[in-house]
Amino acid sequence: MPTLEFKGKQFVYSHHLSVPFRELRVEAAKSLPAEGRQPSLDDNLIIHGDNLEALKALLPTHAGKIDCIFIDPPYNTGNEGWCYNDNVRSPLMQEWLKKSANPVDKEDLERHDKWLCMMWPRLNLLHELLADDGVICATIDDNEQHRLREILDEVFDERNFVATCIWQKKYSTKSDTRFLSEEHEYLLIYAKNIDLLEIHGLERTEEQDANYKNPDNDPRGSWASDNLLRTEPRDYAIFEIESPSGQKYLPPKGSSWRFNKEKIAELIIDNRIWFGEDGNSRPRLKRFLSEVRNTVPAQTIWKFSEVGHSDSAKKELGVILADTDISFATPKPVALLERVLRLFGNRKALILDSFAGSGTTAHAVLEANHKDGGNRRFILVECEDYADTLTAERVRRVINGYAFSGTQRQELYTEKITWSSFTKNHQQILLQVEHFEKKVAASFDKVKKEIKDGVLTVTGERKIEDKVPGLSGSFTFCTLGEPIAVESLLTGQGLPAFEALARYVFYTATGQSLEKIARPSIDGFIGETVLFRIHLFYQPDPVWLRSNESALNAERVEAIAKGNRSGKRAIVFAVAKFMSQKELTQKRIEFCQLPYAVHRILGD
Repeated sequence: MPTLEFKGKQFVYSHHLSVPFRELRVEAAKSLPAEGRQPSLDDNLIIHGDNLEALKALLPTHAGKIDCIFIDPPYNTGNEGWCYNDNVRSPLMQEWLKKSANPVDKEDLERHDKWLCMMWPRLNLLHELLADDGVICATIDDNEQHRLREILDEVFDERNFVATCIWQKKYSTKSDTRFLSEEHEYLLIYAKNIDLLEIHGLERTEEQDANYKNPDNDPRGSWASDNLLRTEPRDYAIFEIESPSGQKYLPPKGSSWRFNKEKIAELIIDNRIWFGEDGNSRPRLKRFLSEVRNTVPAQTIWKFSEVGHSDSAKKELGVILADTDISFATPKPVALLERVLRLFGNRKALILDSFAGSGTTAHAVLEANHKDGGNRRFILVECEDYADTLTAERVRRVINGYAFSGTQRQELYTEKITWSSFTKNHQQILLQVEHFEKKVAASFDKVKKEIKDGVLTVTGERKIEDKVPGLSGSFTFCTLGEPIAVESLLTGQGLPAFEALARYVFYTATGQSLEKIARPSIDGFIGETVLFRIHLFYQPDPVWLRSNESALNAERVEAIAKGNRSGKRAIVFAVAKFMSQKELTQKRIEFCQLPYAVHRILGD
């Protein structure tokens, strides 16, 4: 498979392996736990910190568990002011960055290389976090779309490519554009393993069902006629079909019927071939509404009338933060994220957004749970200082409700129309508008229809006295602690908490995350996999670590052996042992001395 080469790739290729693990520290004052509970890492998470280090910090608890990843990375337009500051150890890399522009601007001839260096290790960590049947969706525009596709092919494997969707982000033409008016962005979709991927359909609409009628009063109900031809000639499917009136039909030259002669005869007997109301029309296939799926496959073009546009996203955010001076230039609409959740998530899905921005992903998760009673969870990562004042604040307000007095307006449907398109499709357009009016009648006081600058907009309006109702929910706000450096066991400085070290050694020993840590006991057991049982003897106390209490002794060995009824291999982490490895081997125990054994397992 062809690969994409870029400056610095040889230095960042394995950089994600050398990024240190950090402990996730709960910030209780910024969290919003459920009533009567304390902030917990088992809740929805909003993490403030560099997303490369945050993704590494999530590995011990979430490796292979994320159902759906949505990322909206910097588009590298040259105007965003993003900085490439990953601490890559290579002196050549450091020298290159020292001499080049940072923040990255449009004049930087190496900005594409830096962007790829930034994305590569993050995509590798996202791949590790994704479940085997999971999916990643990445928004991007033409600045980096082709390059992102190349590295996604390499990290996720090109066979796991699902689709490139086009999101119509604008509803009006830019009259001052130099060449063509840009109206879209892309959504690149890859599976972890395409053989395991399940994609859900979209709910059928009343407009789609309106195409099904029953002109012949068939007892099986409404149906729609479908083409009976295929656009290629096949000898076995070229024959005459006779209508009830005696009219005979052959497929046009260069085509053939979709079925053979025997199958067509069966369909005619079963009244599944339609010859028109007078019985003299070219035959078509009857498809019954009762036999079609109650969902339809999503298409690769996502219209703003279905998933929102850039302006609606800004208005959405502006209403929520109306009493602040906070703004965000490029939010995504909630409806866009709801479409992603609909297609690639279930009601218990765990969704990760490592470029969280204004927090749209969390808003969409809470909205989806509110609508269908689901229990989806989100993890957001944001490196900028507004992680609390914008990202988390939006989520707080969406959960609790937010102050607002006046008329709240929500765009429900938009469609760019011309006189010719309205003339041809006016019935379908009016049906769709009528559908929205009926659907939202209970939620809004008024539904307003307006055509302005060639755009039909349907807006729902409701009067709010003083507060928009909240969607309910909770989250824990976290920051990144100091790197978990097991070398600190030698000095007693910056000792990690027991739980953090337990998750760390479990992941490094097994490559799997530790869901729940067993209660401390005499055998030091913390968790197991199909092949291993993992034990840790540790206290974040330098005096204890230097004492005989910290060592693996005969009493603990007997306890480990007694508890190992499955016969699995036991891996024991401790700072010392009072038993020979020969004795331990007889009991299927492997001793790993802290801190050195951790590096041996990691291969650093």
